[in-house]
Amino acid sequence: MKIGVFGTGAVGQTLAGKLAEQGHEVVIGTRDVAKTMAHSEPNAWGMPAFSVWLQNYPQIQLATFAETAQHGDALINATSGMASLAVLEQSGAENLNGKIMLDVSNPLNFSRGMPPTLSVCNDDSLGEQIQHAFPELKVVKTLNTVTANLMIAPQSVANGNHTLFVCGNDAAAKTQVTAWLNAWFGWQHVLDLGDITTARGTEMYLPLWLRMWGALGTGMFNIQIVK
Repeated sequence: MKIGVFGTGAVGQTLAGKLAEQGHEVVIGTRDVAKTMAHSEPNAWGMPAFSVWLQNYPQIQLATFAETAQHGDALINATSGMASLAVLEQSGAENLNGKIMLDVSNPLNFSRGMPPTLSVCNDDSLGEQIQHAFPELKVVKTLNTVTANLMIAPQSVANGNHTLFVCGNDAAAKTQVTAWLNAWFGWQHVLDLGDITTARGTEMYLPLWLRMWGALGTGMFNIQIVK
């Protein structure tokens, strides 16, 4: 399957790498290909530069955002939430229209340091803003409530017995994304919260998630919905 991943950070790398290992044709998007490849030093968190990481995945292509959108039959937005709308604008509505996009981004604002605040909340969400800006794109909010390594390996916590969410206006798109989450990564428990306005809840969960991460000393945890 042809998959376009927006974002060269930890989340984009983790998702793209897993999908490439499964044989999918993966293209990762960036603003400036030459600039991204020119970086050679680890980032502030000690992660290797993207160009170093990419050496382990010669089958993955780095391209502009527009080229990534053109390539993908399925799309994944793994960019920083503060940049997501600008990234998708650069991708071009004509390259996005009619496609399903898994929106993994969160509206985290780090301008005041840690912990981050939310750039949008309560009566709006980043997922809604993306859907409003690109009405013909089928936005499905998902994977944004777990850390990157858990996204691709749910069985690494409680043997996978925990819950992931999907939010979106298109029922068929959510059904397809749920099937992809299972086939690509092994997610067994996916709860459909409703239309894209329910992304407010999953995005506003992040401040609590960050506090739990601090208390537990790891991001490898999740919640299980029981009734």
